[in-house]
Amino acid sequence: MFQAMPFERPGKALDASAGFTLIEALVALAVAAVSLAAIGLLMAGNIRGSGRIVQHLGLVETLRAVETALPDRTSLSTGNLSDEMHGQAWSVDIAPFPGDFVNPRAAQLWKPQTIVIKVQSPSGAVLQLETIRLGRRTGER
Repeated sequence: MFQAMPFERPGKALDASAGFTLIEALVALAVAAVSLAAIGLLMAGNIRGSGRIVQHLGLVETLRAVETALPDRTSLSTGNLSDEMHGQAWSVDIAPFPGDFVNPRAAQLWKPQTIVIKVQSPSGAVLQLETIRLGRRTGER
């Protein structure tokens, strides 16, 4: 059967100076505290970063939904549109394209329009998309 043996080094007796001093224990605790504080800061940064990513993805989702819901090119007219979707405010500004370098032959049938879509979250983060869309000139085929 198994018998418990007292812990002793063979051939050496335990002396009174064996073990850790108070200074050694405090240094070990200080090293552990600094390590835990660094890990805590790293985790807090990761949590903030993931929150920003979630917020940005929400803005992108809303912006894509607004862009998809824009009227087709035949009924898209100059002006402003604005509303709220998914708790985020959005606005669409439609204006004539400011350029005199447009091909004159193409300008007879098509009119380029500048479209600026802006989405703002309740926290104040803004995502903006600027694009150009071609629309048929009215009265032309």
